[in-house]
Amino acid sequence: METLAFYLFAGVSLGSAVGAALSKNIVRTAVCLLGTLGGVAGLYFLLNANLLAAIQLIVYAGGTLILIVFGVMLTSKSPYAKLTPTRGQVVGSVFVAALLATGLITLMNRADWSKPSGELTASPHVADVGRMLLTDYLVPFEAASVLLLVVMIGAAYMARPEK
Repeated sequence: METLAFYLFAGVSLGSAVGAALSKNIVRTAVCLLGTLGGVAGLYFLLNANLLAAIQLIVYAGGTLILIVFGVMLTSKSPYAKLTPTRGQVVGSVFVAALLATGLITLMNRADWSKPSGELTASPHVADVGRMLLTDYLVPFEAASVLLLVVMIGAAYMARPEK
C-alpha cells in the first residue's frame, strides 16, 4: 500500500511540476504548483515526517501559493494573461535547471546511502524544532527571513504603478 501511495504522490508531484513548467497561463501554473507542493507533502507524510508535511502544506501550499495568486491578480491586467518568455529567458532557465539538476545528481551520488536513518524514524516535536531554530540553526533561519524580506520588497517594487 505504501509503495502505491509513494508512486501516486511522486506521479502527482512530477506531473504537476511538468505542467507548471510548460503552462503558459499563470493561473494554471499556480494550480500545478499547488499539485506539486501537495504531492511533496504527501511524500513527507509517507516518510513519517508529519511536522515537515504540515509545514509544507501550511507555509508553501497555503501561504506562499495564495500570495502568488493574489500578487498575480493584483498586479496583472488579466489573471489569464499568457506568458510568452523570450528566447533569452528560456535559455537562462534551461541553464539554471541544468545547473540545479547537476548539483542534485552530484549530491545524490556522493551521499552515503548505506547508513541507517535511525535518527529519522521519530518525528520531532514542535518544541524541539523551535528550540533548534533559535539555537543551532539561528543563522540559516535569519538568512531565510532576510531573503523573504528582500523578495517582498522586490515584489512591492515590481507591483508599483508605472508612471
